[in-house]
Amino acid sequence: MYPPSLPPPLHRDFISVTLSLGESYDNNKVWRRRSCWRQWKQLSRLQRSAILLLFAFLCVCGLLSYMHTADPWPALNTRSLEKQKLTADFTGLKPGNPPVLPAPQTAGAGQDFLELPPQKPRKHFRRGPPSLQVKAPDRDEKAGTQDGVDRGKGEKSHPHLQRTVIRYRLPGNTEKAKRVLCVHEAWVTFEGLERSSDGARTGDGVPVQESRQPHPAASPRSQDSESDRCMGPEALGSRTVSLQQDEWQSTCRGGLSLHLVVASLNKRQKAVVDAFRHAWKGYRKYAWGRDELKPLSRTFGEWFGLGLTLIDALDTMWILGLTQEFEEARKWVSEKLKFQKDVDVNLFESTIRILGGLLSTYHLTGDRLFLEKAKDFGNRLMPAFNTPSKIPFSDVNIGTGNAHPPRWTSDSTVAEVTSIQLEFRELSRLTGNKKFKKAVEEVTRHVHSLSGKKDGLVPMFINTHSGHFTHLGVFTLGARADSYYEYLLKQWIQGGKKETQLLEDYMEAIEGVKMHLLKHSQPSKLTFVGELAHGRFSAKMDHLVCFLPGTLALGAHHGLPAEHMVLAKELMETCYQMNHQMKTGLSPEIAHFNMVPQEGHQDVEVKPADRHNLLRPETVESLFYLYRFTGDSKYQDWGWEILQSFNAYTRVPTGGYSSINNVQDPQKPDPRDKMESFFLGETLKYLYLLFSDDPDLLSLDTYVFNTEAHPLPIWTPT
Repeated sequence: MYPPSLPPPLHRDFISVTLSLGESYDNNKVWRRRSCWRQWKQLSRLQRSAILLLFAFLCVCGLLSYMHTADPWPALNTRSLEKQKLTADFTGLKPGNPPVLPAPQTAGAGQDFLELPPQKPRKHFRRGPPSLQVKAPDRDEKAGTQDGVDRGKGEKSHPHLQRTVIRYRLPGNTEKAKRVLCVHEAWVTFEGLERSSDGARTGDGVPVQESRQPHPAASPRSQDSESDRCMGPEALGSRTVSLQQDEWQSTCRGGLSLHLVVASLNKRQKAVVDAFRHAWKGYRKYAWGRDELKPLSRTFGEWFGLGLTLIDALDTMWILGLTQEFEEARKWVSEKLKFQKDVDVNLFESTIRILGGLLSTYHLTGDRLFLEKAKDFGNRLMPAFNTPSKIPFSDVNIGTGNAHPPRWTSDSTVAEVTSIQLEFRELSRLTGNKKFKKAVEEVTRHVHSLSGKKDGLVPMFINTHSGHFTHLGVFTLGARADSYYEYLLKQWIQGGKKETQLLEDYMEAIEGVKMHLLKHSQPSKLTFVGELAHGRFSAKMDHLVCFLPGTLALGAHHGLPAEHMVLAKELMETCYQMNHQMKTGLSPEIAHFNMVPQEGHQDVEVKPADRHNLLRPETVESLFYLYRFTGDSKYQDWGWEILQSFNAYTRVPTGGYSSINNVQDPQKPDPRDKMESFFLGETLKYLYLLFSDDPDLLSLDTYVFNTEAHPLPIWTPT
């Protein structure tokens, strides 16, 4: 028998209670810390390595994102290094004129004084007022000299005080906003209130230190002249400044006196800035880096695939003071604009928009990135001139170098081959390479020598193989011939009024217009320019012809007969009526004029196929010239009406402006879903300049505008 089993041991349960002051378990990471570490140790080595690698990747991405979004403008030393790289091929070159407006701003409103960032002392060379030269500057890279000035011996090159004047416009109500003003390669920090040399704010408005002696090489023009020059950054140091009414006066160590004139934007200029911002909002959101915005469908259209709208608008943004937009666009040009691509471009359109835009922006900003891009693009256009007659083909592939005429003809239009001269001549002057100027001036001389003209008027087409005019007997100042006449005058002005052949051709052409194309309408007797086809006159006038009033006024300003100004005023009235007599207030693409009195008929009539409006600039372009030369405020009022009509009938709520199909129906203008690049590059720019009361803002004694409204410097005689 087995002994009786022992009873089981007693089982005791324990309850653990933790007491804490005001704390309770909330399932947070502190309570699970030991558990998480245990789980981490349980992972395989491969899993832990993958997690660590992912964490490191996220850290790097975060750092790069921070660097990308950080404000680049305070990093002036970085920009300086970039400029040094870009100037490798352009030693000694300077923009034709000092920057007209401030460089893109940095954030930092709220400071109350104007000062220059302290500069590290270094050797410097004299930088008196440079003069533009027809020939490229002499350069010696090894010696580091230009125009006989040794860069290494600059410490004693400032025996006199130099005075510099820059006009500066504040976009909107930003009196206390910090700005950065680029004076040649010197950076000046602009802020809202004054501060004396000891850091105390001054309120009496008396300059702390006056200029002692003007530089002997300074311009003889008034102190407000934009063409005066300043020394480079090596001359800049500590300074004292003060505010007196609308002017800033400052003096810096090294003998540089800087005079800043501040002018606030008026109501109409602000309206232009608002229009530009609205157009740019749509482009940036739906078509960034593309050629054109389609604002209704919120997409884009491509022509060359080169960011046409962006490049066309660069100098407009700079002039309007849109610094953030400009800097973003500049970054795209620096990083994304590549010309090595298999694409055909139209020689004329790409020259006036891309090459002209890059050259203009270089001159306004002094940023050599744009000059480098212009040189690259100009070289890629040169194969177009490889024809038996030297009359260039209309199209060229900038990647392969293959040039050809249009598919439907072997002809080029006269306007296309004779309206690229301003840009190519300026490119030669800047780079020192004469091939650009030689190519386009050979075209000019050839056209000058041709037969088939009628009292200075030229046909519309020219054959690239034979070099002769085709479609003889048809004469117009509209499409395919318009800018030929414009560039005759502007080349003469650009070159310092020395090339008499250009002036003679222009004067003869204007007389031809008076003899054969000038008529008067009924009932208001408006003066208009028609067309002549095989001896038969047509009372048809393209809106493109509205460039002529401005061109005539420009010639009269530069010393041509006063009767040119009289004719300019008459034609300006006509171009205004082409807008005013439409129910939308916007001009049709083509207008027809009544020459016989008819009851119930206006002077201007429009055919159904011609009643579209493409946001063209020609009317406001001429309004700008007429106001600049006459001071008559009615031209500003007319421009204001046109801007209001653009806002009423072409503005797209989601961003952008659209050309319209019907200027006669304000209820159904029928938008075409396309915003041409010239709306930002020309139309809004000319409106902004028209509404400015400052004749020195892009002075027409200093700059000549190409046919895409890009200002290029007038060459000063050497």
